[in-house]
Amino acid sequence: MTFTGIPSAALDFYEDLEADNTKSYWTAHKAVYDEAVRAPLAALAEDLGPEFGAAKVFRPYRDVRFSKDKTPYKTHQGVWFAESHRYLHVSAAGLFLAGGYWDTSPAQVERLRRAVADEVAGPLLERALATTRRARLEAGGERITRVPAGYPRDHPRAELLRHKTLTVGREVGCPDWLGTTRARTEIVRIWRAMSPVVDWLDGHVGRG
Repeated sequence: MTFTGIPSAALDFYEDLEADNTKSYWTAHKAVYDEAVRAPLAALAEDLGPEFGAAKVFRPYRDVRFSKDKTPYKTHQGVWFAESHRYLHVSAAGLFLAGGYWDTSPAQVERLRRAVADEVAGPLLERALATTRRARLEAGGERITRVPAGYPRDHPRAELLRHKTLTVGREVGCPDWLGTTRARTEIVRIWRAMSPVVDWLDGHVGRG
C-alpha cells in the first residue's frame, strides 16, 4: 500500500472506541481499523524505514492481567522505531510524535546521571534541549522526586539529574496535512528536529 496520509476516519474510529471500548464495537468496526488505521501506518512505517529503521506496529489489544482498567483495546495505535529511538501514535486527538529513551536499565540511568553532571556533557545536553524547545518540542520522561544520592541538591542541572528516562515530543494534533502525503514530510521534519537530544543520548547513555 502507498502512503497517502492518515485519514480522518482513523481519528473518528478512536473517538468512538473511547466511548464504547467493547469487543462488540471492535468486531463491528474492525474493517475501519484495518483500512483507516493499521494499513496507512504500516505504509508510513515502510516509507520511513530507510531513514529511521525497521518499525514495530504495536498490537491494538491491552494487557489487562495486572490492571484495574479492564477495557480490552488501546485508544491509540503506536509505532516504534527502535534503531532511531523514534515513536508515533494516532488517537482521537490526532498525531503524537516523540523521540528519546523511554525504557532504561539501571546501568543506563547511571550513565545518564554521570553525563548530566559532567561539566562538558551536561551543558551539551542543555544546549540540545534548548534547540529542541525552539522547534516546539517538549521534554519528558520518568523522574524521581529528588536529586539522586551522590549528587548535590543545588547542582546547576538538578532537574535533569532527576530523570530516569528522557524524551522529547510534540502533540501534533490533526493539522490539514495529516490526511495527505505531506504528512510523511512533516513527520520526518519534526523527527529530525529531535536529533540533538536523541544523538546526545546515543552518545552518552547508549544501549543496554
